[in-house]
Amino acid sequence: MWKILVTGSNGLIGSAAVEYFDGQGHSIVGVDNNMRREFFGPAGDTTWNLERLRGATRHLTHHALDIRDREGVFDLFRRNRFDLIIHCAAQPSHDKARDIALLDFEVNALGTVHLLEAARHHCRDAVFIFMSTNKVYGDAPNEKPLRELDTRYDYSDPADFDGIDENCRIDRTLHS
Repeated sequence: MWKILVTGSNGLIGSAAVEYFDGQGHSIVGVDNNMRREFFGPAGDTTWNLERLRGATRHLTHHALDIRDREGVFDLFRRNRFDLIIHCAAQPSHDKARDIALLDFEVNALGTVHLLEAARHHCRDAVFIFMSTNKVYGDAPNEKPLRELDTRYDYSDPADFDGIDENCRIDRTLHS
């Protein structure tokens, strides 16, 4: 049985990871301080999903920890020897990032550095999976041609089969 940390555990991807690994019998430590409520107002509140997870899982321990809290993150890692870290916590809105640039940086960059440093100091052998969003590309992915299949759309260009690479422009710029 693994001990797994999932940050952003109340969000879409984080909660799916919690449910999947809980179903495998692994011990899950979920970290989510519901900052979506701060970012997006009442519509962004993830309390409902935390309550759903509490009812649907057997091996989840939740912490309302802010990943910007370096000491809190290091303390969590000192108390737990994680085998796997799935980092989903983020300020996900590309548009909002323009208006809250410092907060966006603190959550997305500094919070990630805290997790990486805590892993380096307390569980060097843990696998660290960093989840991200295509929002950093702005509308650029929407400009790529698609082909319709029976159950979904795929990119038309075979070069995009494995996803969008680093050559995709970022923001509203014409370069990356």
